[in-house]
Amino acid sequence: MPELPEVETVRRGLAPAMEGVRIARAEVNRPDLRWPFPERMAERLQGQRVERLGRRSKYILADLSSGETLLIHLGMSGRMVVSGDPLGQFVHDHPAAEKHDHVVLHMENGARITFNDPRRFGAMDLLDTATAEDHKLLAEIGPEPMGNAFNEAYLIAALKGKNTPIKAALLDQQIVAGLGNIYVCETLFRAGISPMRKAGRISAQRVATLVPIIREVLQDAIAAGGSSLRDFRQADGELGYFQHSFDVYGREGEACRRDGCHGIVRRAVQSGRSSFYCALCQR
Repeated sequence: MPELPEVETVRRGLAPAMEGVRIARAEVNRPDLRWPFPERMAERLQGQRVERLGRRSKYILADLSSGETLLIHLGMSGRMVVSGDPLGQFVHDHPAAEKHDHVVLHMENGARITFNDPRRFGAMDLLDTATAEDHKLLAEIGPEPMGNAFNEAYLIAALKGKNTPIKAALLDQQIVAGLGNIYVCETLFRAGISPMRKAGRISAQRVATLVPIIREVLQDAIAAGGSSLRDFRQADGELGYFQHSFDVYGREGEACRRDGCHGIVRRAVQSGRSSFYCALCQR
């Protein structure tokens, strides 16, 4: 499932074609994805200007001139594809319609935004913009890792006394928004912390170092266009490239990349997810 860097990469790709532009026509080609689309969705989107294109955790949020916000979740295989952008940001002409093109937005500037999702685990909804933060999908999400509310003092307090492994704690969306399996593995490697360590037993000093490392990992991933493992592509159809920079994720049995370390990357299963780490230099 796309994590924060992939969703932010898609948001940045969509912004030049969508922000400040009206939706001339909307096509909704099926009644549902993971859950039913809102009533009269195409009608409610048509003619509305996209005032702002934001992101909260792994959700893209398009604030509309109608006072509603279009919430988009990519799910496991969802893609937002831009074609025909008159600003020259994208080189692709409008492609022929595909079987899994479930929602298509025809923008007044000539761009076309297509939500394609073969597995239909993605989702779209329309929220009241003024109360969007209270929506059940957004209300309990923790602070954004790139924001000011996510700082050393906050994380130390959030992890204090926790008996869960640090890997599970950082995956908890109520503690920090948007982190997934890949970037938690990479963060813990850079921090030299074992994914099995109990969160509440890590010193405050070491917990504090996680904040800048998390931001560094996410910034590096966004700069590389995210990570393409199976289905993820950027809004212009290009793959992300951060997977070529993984230090531990997916590298089971390979040599540790930390200078001076002679360890081997191992894989362990935690709560049904694979954790990749070096047992020699991650303590």
